[in-house]
Amino acid sequence: MTNRRLMSLATVALVLAIFLPVSLSIWMSHRQAEENFMNDLDMYSTLAEMRTQRVINQSKAALRELDAYDGAPCTPEHLLAMRRISYSWRYVREALYINGLQPLCSSLQADSPILPFPEPGKITSDGFRAWLTRHNDLGLAKYMVAIGSTHYVVMVDPTSFIDILSHGTSPVYIALINTKTHQRIAGSPRLTAASLAQINQQGPTRIITDGEVYRIQRDADMGLAIVTWMAIAPLEKNWHRLLMMWLPLGLLVSLLLVFVMLRLLRRLHSPRAQLQDAIHGREITVFFQPIVELDNGKIVGAEALARWRQKDGSYLAPDIFIPLAVHSGLMPQLTKLVVETVFSTLGSWLHQHPDQHISINLEPADLLDPTLPDLLARLIAQWQLSPSQIALELTERGFADPAVSGPAINALRAAGHAIYIDDFGTGYCSLSYLQNLDVDIIKIDKSFVDALEYKAVTPHIIDMAKALRLAMVAEGIETEGQLQWLKTYGVEYGQGWLYSKALPPDAFIQWAENNLRAA
Repeated sequence: MTNRRLMSLATVALVLAIFLPVSLSIWMSHRQAEENFMNDLDMYSTLAEMRTQRVINQSKAALRELDAYDGAPCTPEHLLAMRRISYSWRYVREALYINGLQPLCSSLQADSPILPFPEPGKITSDGFRAWLTRHNDLGLAKYMVAIGSTHYVVMVDPTSFIDILSHGTSPVYIALINTKTHQRIAGSPRLTAASLAQINQQGPTRIITDGEVYRIQRDADMGLAIVTWMAIAPLEKNWHRLLMMWLPLGLLVSLLLVFVMLRLLRRLHSPRAQLQDAIHGREITVFFQPIVELDNGKIVGAEALARWRQKDGSYLAPDIFIPLAVHSGLMPQLTKLVVETVFSTLGSWLHQHPDQHISINLEPADLLDPTLPDLLARLIAQWQLSPSQIALELTERGFADPAVSGPAINALRAAGHAIYIDDFGTGYCSLSYLQNLDVDIIKIDKSFVDALEYKAVTPHIIDMAKALRLAMVAEGIETEGQLQWLKTYGVEYGQGWLYSKALPPDAFIQWAENNLRAA
């Protein structure tokens, strides 16, 4: 993945880092508040359902115990047995003995004045009858839940079904509804007519209306519905409270992520990252500056010079980005790209002109790259060239550590490549050092060529090269005066704007062909 794609991803990640933690903190606080709210409501509803089942089961158990009595009805012993039932079973208020639907006696009195029960409103799946009635021996206008077997009925206060405490942080309300008559039997009077109308609709077990959330649990056997509900206002209040806890954490995480993303973006936007992208994208092109014989101006080869094309179409000179490649460890990758480009653009031309060569600049790091000799050998064989057609230029610092550079240079020279010392006179080499180097040509730096008329250093460099029997290439020749001076002092080859600037491959081939025809 290229650094540019990473930058795009990092930019997206930066935007997410700004908004996502804060958004998550808002969502988490709302979710937690809602979860706490619904947990309170569901817990209360579950307790109410458990209480309802307990009351119903206890009433049925009391009826089974009454059915087990085998004595004469409405006798003192029978009345005592019914009183014991109403006393020992917590939710049973009264026990009655009936014949058909007519009460005969009860646990309260021997002779029951109650009118006959109507037909039961519900018959449960296990055969018990159920009524919602105001029948009682005391003349009270109070609804009771009556559950009966064949000969007995037990009366239960409907409040018993919903008499539970709330342990939540917000008020919870509860009501017991008759699903047949759609009326409230017991519980909170806060249940509005509009809410009751929605609750009585079959299907949903949870509705939201009038700023409140309702939880509905229906008991089809008994024809009852337990409704629990809570106002939404405490949910909003709790959400704001939790938001004050989550939001600072979200902001802190957001700041940390933004800091990390900005550092990553800065790193991806660094010159090194841009150069690495340019290498991977093969945006580094190679221009070629002709090298000629000074005596006759005939081309003998060219120096390959890397150029970095910018977005505006201009080219960045190598003296700007080569030091960056050296110090950032990208030089071997860049050199490999230059070598491959030299062969892909001029391989065919070199094959047609076996007397021509291309010199490629190497840095000290390239000498440590074990893949370079194999790459050169493979491409030379592929294009059917002579190794002597590829010369290798090293600056003087490339020779600074003989223990490292010596074996590598010797191996390249043994493979048939000519070795140049580039920018000679600007680095570390001395006469005694040069005597031990296996090199073929020295290149006189442009700074010495520019100073021919008023400095005496260049003649000494030329004399040194002659003493070591090394050929010379003068760089940066721009005037006829410089050319005549160099020819006079016996410099064999040269390059510079007097002949041609560095040219793209097609323009170089055209220039070279014209030069060869003219010669």
